[in-house]
Amino acid sequence: MKEKTTTPKNKAGKLCTVIGTVCILLVIGLCALVVLPGNFGWHMYDVLSGSMEPELPVGSLIYVRGTQPEEVKEGDIIAFYSSVENGGVITHRVVENNVVSGKLRTKGDANDTEDPLPVEYEQYIGQVAFHLPYFGKILTCMTMPYGKIAAACVIALGLILNLAGSRMRIEEA
Repeated sequence: MKEKTTTPKNKAGKLCTVIGTVCILLVIGLCALVVLPGNFGWHMYDVLSGSMEPELPVGSLIYVRGTQPEEVKEGDIIAFYSSVENGGVITHRVVENNVVSGKLRTKGDANDTEDPLPVEYEQYIGQVAFHLPYFGKILTCMTMPYGKIAAACVIALGLILNLAGSRMRIEEA
């Protein structure tokens, strides 16, 4: 029986295939972080300020699940729409839930005082279920046109490396 020998070209082919596969899987994994939770009713946001540090570092990707505001307890971290026009989404900890008035009192962990205005139940988005530090920046990049172009280029690179690796190994056979 003839024993197989590994030539430098065959090693290079295997390396190209592995790197190409890793590139493709990396993009698929990042896309899954962004797309799949949304299909199950979860919202994702990027933490833009340090008001919740160290619990939620700036740049974290937070996953928010919709729950009823009446179920929120003191100490829960929630996401809500700012009462300021076009103010965006705020993520703070609940200090008090007044079910009778339909308002939540909130405070950022890093802030010295409670938020000046209560959060109306209509502003409430949901509870923060978990977060991934620093992945919020990746989410932001991937939703921008240049991020989509970069993801397409990484996939193209992965395909090219896979094809080149396969070709090198076939030539050796």
